[in-house]
Amino acid sequence: MSEATAHAASARVHTEVWTRLASERALATGAVAVVALHVVDDNFMQPQPGTSAADHLVSGLVPLVCLGFGAALYGRVGPGLRAAIALMLGYFGVLAGTEAFHYTRAVGPSGDDYTGLLSIPAGLLLIGVGTVTLWRSRRRDDHLWWRYGRRLLLAAGAAFAAMAFLFPVALSYVVTHASRAHVPAVDLGTAYQNVAFTTSDGLRLKGWYIRSRNGAAVISFPGRASSQKRAKMLARHGYGVLLFDRRGEGESEGDPNLFGWQGERDIHAAVAFLQRRSDVDPERIGGIGLSVGGEMMIEAAAESTALKAIVSEGASSRSVRDEVANPGGQWQELIGNGVATAATAIFSNNLPPASLKSLVPKIAPRPVFFVYGEHGQPAEQPANDAFYEAAGPPKAIWRVLASGHIGGIDAQPREYERRIVAFFDNALR
Repeated sequence: MSEATAHAASARVHTEVWTRLASERALATGAVAVVALHVVDDNFMQPQPGTSAADHLVSGLVPLVCLGFGAALYGRVGPGLRAAIALMLGYFGVLAGTEAFHYTRAVGPSGDDYTGLLSIPAGLLLIGVGTVTLWRSRRRDDHLWWRYGRRLLLAAGAAFAAMAFLFPVALSYVVTHASRAHVPAVDLGTAYQNVAFTTSDGLRLKGWYIRSRNGAAVISFPGRASSQKRAKMLARHGYGVLLFDRRGEGESEGDPNLFGWQGERDIHAAVAFLQRRSDVDPERIGGIGLSVGGEMMIEAAAESTALKAIVSEGASSRSVRDEVANPGGQWQELIGNGVATAATAIFSNNLPPASLKSLVPKIAPRPVFFVYGEHGQPAEQPANDAFYEAAGPPKAIWRVLASGHIGGIDAQPREYERRIVAFFDNALR
């Protein structure tokens, strides 16, 4: 081959490479732009009812900076890094669309759901670009044993990253963006009224109230779904019962946070609502919280003496602070929970709350009753034992045999009713 022919062949190869790179970069940049559009729409253009763009500075700006940095770096690095950037941003693009997919299935698309639905195929396109780039750039000029050994190590590293980083981030995004979108069917067994009240940070919450016949009232929390069984039980014994959609859920305003961060504000507002009612003695208000509701009930009771007695059922942890404070934590769990806590702080625009164990002692001398299931979540028993030990008197704890997570009312209905009602009878008499 002559020198001129070789030069021409080399020029063709370089042209093909640059053409391919330009096409790849155009696809990736366009897809990133679609994902960024949804981030802007979700956080600043059409935020949740009751919130504003100013409430979403962190959750909006941090992803936008990451997307912008990835797009700017793309094309300036080698194929391996380009593939990694495309895969990571593609993962976030699909994740960012889960909120829209959830609400579209539940109640139909509206607001920022349309850009959210576009974010999903844009994310998938980025994942496809990253996968193809990774495949094309694989090395085939080395020894077989090293080639497949290296790929095995990379696969193991990717699996670890998925468990330690990608899954916790996905969990945090979902719990801060998606919640129950509808009001469940009513099954309270007695008359009730629709009510609404406003939190200290200006959110309008809606729910149901059963009028008190004995002068005392109990908040059954969270939500209007699983709380109904407890509400019906307490109403049979004359208690007024308030149950409502927490922030970002059902008909209530605000951003959802299924970990319960800032949820104590909802409980404080509920207590204030009950204190204004003519059928309720302000000195006879209690609360029963289930799972994360029990965790929020602990914080609300620690912050205010207006709650005269609480039942916390199935509580365990809300952030890595609880994982550190509670016994039995493992380093693998601390890594995942640490990532989840950091991601939740970004997506919710809030700092993590104090550990529950540090809050429990502040409830005394008001009574607290810790309940957990024999077959509940792994952290329930050590966490509740630690809460009970840290709490001041009067206090009680019950390990419900044959019960799953917050399943005591189904596993042992008569004993559950006897113990819970007796607790409130003694505390709110």
